[in-house]
Amino acid sequence: MATTTVRYLIVGGGLEGLAIAWSLADQGVTDVLVVERDTLCSGMTGKSSGVVRCHYGNPSLAAMSWYGVDIFTRATELFGDDMAFQQCGYVVGVGENNIAPLEANVSMMQGLGIDVSLIGHDKMAELWPGLHLDDFAAFAYEPLGGRGEAYMAGMAFGASARKLGVKIKQSTAVTELLQDSSGRVIGAQLANGDAIHADTVIVAAGPWTPQLTAGVGVPVDVKAQRAQLVLIDQGEPTPVVPVLSDLAGLSYICREPNGELLMGNSDHSAPEYIDPDNYINRADASTVDKIVMKAGHRLPDMPDPRITSSYVGAYDVTPDYNPIIGPAPVDGLFLATGFSGHGFKISPAVGKLVADLLLTGTTTLKNVDPRDFRYSRFEEGDLLLSLNPYEGAGEMR
Repeated sequence: MATTTVRYLIVGGGLEGLAIAWSLADQGVTDVLVVERDTLCSGMTGKSSGVVRCHYGNPSLAAMSWYGVDIFTRATELFGDDMAFQQCGYVVGVGENNIAPLEANVSMMQGLGIDVSLIGHDKMAELWPGLHLDDFAAFAYEPLGGRGEAYMAGMAFGASARKLGVKIKQSTAVTELLQDSSGRVIGAQLANGDAIHADTVIVAAGPWTPQLTAGVGVPVDVKAQRAQLVLIDQGEPTPVVPVLSDLAGLSYICREPNGELLMGNSDHSAPEYIDPDNYINRADASTVDKIVMKAGHRLPDMPDPRITSSYVGAYDVTPDYNPIIGPAPVDGLFLATGFSGHGFKISPAVGKLVADLLLTGTTTLKNVDPRDFRYSRFEEGDLLLSLNPYEGAGEMR
């Protein structure tokens, strides 16, 4: 069987893998091969809700998202594709119990140069007419936030990487990572019997990462956490409104391009885990009931609401709900996984961070500390947690 040799092999042709490929090529490194077991962006990338926001309680994540805002805003200029990004804005609304962390997070983000401010009920009512606001105590507004499409972003990264000379192979499943006698990872074995040798193997395979890395003695604590999303037709098209993170009701609401609403859950107190290759792709009855109740509370004047559809995806979550980005504890292997629901908004920065670390060992990303995402933090007991966590919202903030 054939053996191919490259400088960088990226295992996983989803959003993050393709962002990494483009960023390497953008820095002049094109001896890169991306392998995807199915078609590009066919895994959890296509299940992303595509929210763009910088509202985090950790400076590195907030700064990475801010970098992403700039790339998404300039997507047509950079890629010839707008990635379906709509700068409709983003709002976090909290109850009385979360005013202090909201104010602290806004202050932190402003210190990083992020365009965010506290707004009152009158401004919120102007931004989203008809929204029930009485149980909100405060809001933070990002006018440059919004929504994009993760599938389109991934395909834009991939097409641009190809134009620069990166090679991409679809329907190319990796069965195991290869090691030499010293234990260094030197490539991957493919399902068709071929092998690919590489100076560095980058695994960006989302919830499928652990099964690949276990074979080379690298346990990765990433699980596929079920995420259920429901689409609602209000009875008339929703006008352009900001994405709403409702931390009073523990849900989020996004306007779809067709005027419907996409609603998801922000209560992660009782996570469910799934097999990412074998799950039912629709929301269960109890989730639909909760969404109906929350939608009716938040939007009491919907003229003729109905559920139009639902689907299920999976967050690839780590124990602290933050990604692993950096070298593995065996030579030749680099990890970019466990994005825990943050992946779309930070994907441009993920690509740059990985490329920077591979090529220089550090990064020029402003206000981003690469050590925050190191593999060893779990064993060290130094988890990456929000400096200003929200009661009830877990660590996804």
